[in-house]
Amino acid sequence: MFDELSAKLNATLQKLTGRGVLTEEAVKEGLREIRRILLEADVSFDLTRDFLERVQAKAVGVTQLKDVRPGHQLVKIVYDELVAMLGEKQAPIAHATVPPTIILLVGLQGSGKTTTAGKLAKRLKQEQKAPFLVAADVYRPAAIEQLQTLGRQVDVGVYGDTGSQDVVKIVKQGIVEAGKARGRTVLVDTAGRLQIDEEMMNELRKLKSALSPHEILLVADGMTGQDAVRIAKGFHDALGITGVILTKMDGDARGGAALSIYGVTHAPIKYIGVGERLEALEPFYPDRLAGRILQQGDILSLVEKAQGAVDEKEAERLAKKVTSKKGLDLTDFLGAMKQMQKMGPLKNVLGMLPGVNPAMLQAAKLDDKKLKHVEAIVLSMTPKERSNPDLINGQRRLRIAKGSGRTVQEVNTLLSQFKQMQKVMKTVGKTGGMGLKLPFGRGPFPG
Repeated sequence: MFDELSAKLNATLQKLTGRGVLTEEAVKEGLREIRRILLEADVSFDLTRDFLERVQAKAVGVTQLKDVRPGHQLVKIVYDELVAMLGEKQAPIAHATVPPTIILLVGLQGSGKTTTAGKLAKRLKQEQKAPFLVAADVYRPAAIEQLQTLGRQVDVGVYGDTGSQDVVKIVKQGIVEAGKARGRTVLVDTAGRLQIDEEMMNELRKLKSALSPHEILLVADGMTGQDAVRIAKGFHDALGITGVILTKMDGDARGGAALSIYGVTHAPIKYIGVGERLEALEPFYPDRLAGRILQQGDILSLVEKAQGAVDEKEAERLAKKVTSKKGLDLTDFLGAMKQMQKMGPLKNVLGMLPGVNPAMLQAAKLDDKKLKHVEAIVLSMTPKERSNPDLINGQRRLRIAKGSGRTVQEVNTLLSQFKQMQKVMKTVGKTGGMGLKLPFGRGPFPG
């Protein structure tokens, strides 16, 4: 996400951070390059122009503060303006004071509306908002069955009626069924079209008039760039959308849609889809995303991911074992690795660390499949071998390699790096992590 934009923007800003004084000509030169980068990222021309005018007005004449070079001040100015462009602050779902909260999900066909309904239901369930799904797409074949399948996966109620074409009647009955199921948040999956047309808009206007929804969220494909912005404007003009969910953002290296939608519609981006899994829906924080773009990291989101994935009791047990005489064994390592996998693809997790840029991640050649290889090797060991890797001689290594479908060399590399890790973890226990340098190696351990 934003890899291309981030790499180019930071390369340009680094040229300016070393200057002692920012002259007007130096700022203009840098801004011309930023203009080109934003336009290449598919940000609209008008928004790019306004963004650069604001940056230039703040940047020209900036003098050196104590311990802060003018170039670094320029980075802060660009960061602030990026935050403003992305929507300034996080906009949560507006829940009704008296349930149920009714949320209409609207958008074109193929934008991922139905899948997003399932993802949002999962997130709202975790937030104790008791979601209930209503299938209002009566035109697309198997749309109701798809929503019912997602409902079973998330373990939430779903209402659909294959015998009716009256969407207002269907949704009203769905709200009644939600009440019976004690649902507090009703998510309505509406029908889409291949393009905006009057028939679709009239149906959505009828739903809006009949239901008075608390939220009308547009689900838009983030990879379509300026098309997503045009679609958002069309829906906003017709319905007055209250927010946007951008899907497929994990495949968008440019980010033009995210940087343009708020400026064009003033409807905040509330969530972004960053993968196919039902967990891959993140709240949209403009300040955190601006930090990611400028490679300042996103520690808050990383901590939240960890809190959701890591079992606290297990973490405490592992922490105690690190400081024990025996230390961690391979069973402990496998458990910790599985918890780490719950946080999502390794590239996404490491991308939230400050100073980690797209080039570094590409050079590291991260491959989540290698974690599966490690898992297969460890599971091919006996409990005694996992507890005491020193038992694993040449014959045992050959058996483990055959059992896991990997090579003896991979087994040897894993055992060697595990011994390195044990030494490191003992150092952590003695020093509390002060002065620790982790060994970065090739092989199954992806850095």
